[in-house]
Order: sequence, then structure tokens, then C-alpha cells
Amino acid sequence: MDKNLLHGMIREFLREDVGRGDLTSESIFSEHEMGSARLVARDSFIVAGLECVAAEVFKVQNPAVINIDPVADGTLTHPNMSLLAVSGPVVDLLKAERVALNLLQRLSGIATMTASFVEKVKVYPVRITDTRKTTPGLRMLEKYAVRVGGGMNHRFNLADGVLIKDNHIAACGSIEQAVEKVRGQIPHTIRIEVETDTLEQVQECLKCGVDIIMLDNMSPEMMLKAVRLINGRALVEASGGVSLETVEAIAMTGVDIISIGALTHSAPSCDIGMDWSF
Repeated sequence: MDKNLLHGMIREFLREDVGRGDLTSESIFSEHEMGSARLVARDSFIVAGLECVAAEVFKVQNPAVINIDPVADGTLTHPNMSLLAVSGPVVDLLKAERVALNLLQRLSGIATMTASFVEKVKVYPVRITDTRKTTPGLRMLEKYAVRVGGGMNHRFNLADGVLIKDNHIAACGSIEQAVEKVRGQIPHTIRIEVETDTLEQVQECLKCGVDIIMLDNMSPEMMLKAVRLINGRALVEASGGVSLETVEAIAMTGVDIISIGALTHSAPSCDIGMDWSF
């Protein structure tokens, strides 16, 4: 987690939420009144982004806020479990509350969903990874939450690696032409991945000697044929429409990687509240 980048993000989030000031809190409390509160789990889930993100929101709002007893990321919660105690100026605790909760609820939801997928395929030698289908502006945080849930990260951005997709192929003319052009431009240390949706395209990738072959939206039956055709000559990634109901069948085909956009674009937020301490 890049703390400098994180603090810049948090300042923007607070600026969006607080605006020109908290009319309600500032009308009721003076800047000198002190208080304390706890972030509390309302349900069972895996915590992600507590000490390194949510607690930092309170510190960015006011460095005088004290964070007490944060539970570790990766902890499985139970209803009414205390996650973090905060103490400081009442106005600042209230200003930071919503941003801290929004981020913690979102990241914990991603970690919890990721853990569900990882659990489904734990007996298979396969990696569960995310994709670039993240919330704009939150990629660093959401991909961190995937790691907390036991998953792995795919590319962080377009500069991280070569992935020749269907539109590249359509615009270029063929897999062979696209691979040839890429090889003429990239360093020898960069691997080339190509997206396929037919066995003929898989065969073309093998002819070109690509490093990673993505099997996109294939049925498990077709994936099994593709894995046998590839026969260890490239890493195999399965992608497209993967669900908790289908992920084990996909893992059984022998693919090396299963990438799942739903980890970040469809994870439900967890139920977390802030209760005032008296």
C-alpha cells in the first residue's frame, strides 16, 4: 500500500463528502469537545482495509485522533464484534465516519467474496486472480482486498504486461500478426498473453509460441480440450462469466489461473457501523 498515494486519495474522498463543512456536527459540537466510538461488525465477513485504510481516514481528517485495538486484516468477524476504537475531537470523528465505513465495507466485501472462490478450489493447483474491472480511483485498494481474501492480482494497468484481446486481433487481422508486431516492440523480459475463444485460436497461439493463453467464455468441456491441446506449452488462464457455481468445474480442467471480474465489480459491501462510546 503506497501511503503517500493513499493519503492523497483519502483527502479527495473527505473533500467530496465534507464539502465546505459539516453543518450538523459543527452546529452541535465545538472543535474542542472530545469523544470516542467503535467500528462494529453487524455480520460475519473477512476484514480488509481496517488499519491500513479506514483507520488512516480518521488520522488524515485529524492527526490527533487515536486509533485503538484494530483487528488484523484477514480476520473473520462475528456480529457485534468490535473492529476498531477511535478517540478524538467529536467533529472530526463524525466527519471521517462515512468515508472510513464506505471504504472498509467495500474492501471487506471484496475480500469475503474472494475467499469464497479460493475456498471452492483449494484442492486444485490453480490461482484465483482479479481483473482490471475495478472502481475507477480505487484499484490499489480493491486489488489489495483481493490479496487479503487469498486471491492474486492480474495486471494493475495496461503497462504491466501484454494481453492481446479480441479487439486487438480483429483490428490487426490475426493473432499471428498481432503477436509479431508486439514482439518487435517489447523487451524480451515481457511475456505475451493472448485471449482465445476457439480451439483454432488456441492452435494459432501455440504456433506463435505465446507464453499465456486465455480461454475466454469457454465451456468446461471445451476448456478441457484446450488444456490437453496446450499440454504444458503455455500457462492457461480461464476467464469470462466465472461464478461460485462454475469455478470448481473450471479448476478441474487443469487451467493454471482463473481470473474473475466479479471479485471487484460485483462484491456486496459488508454491514459495518460506528457506535458511539459513552
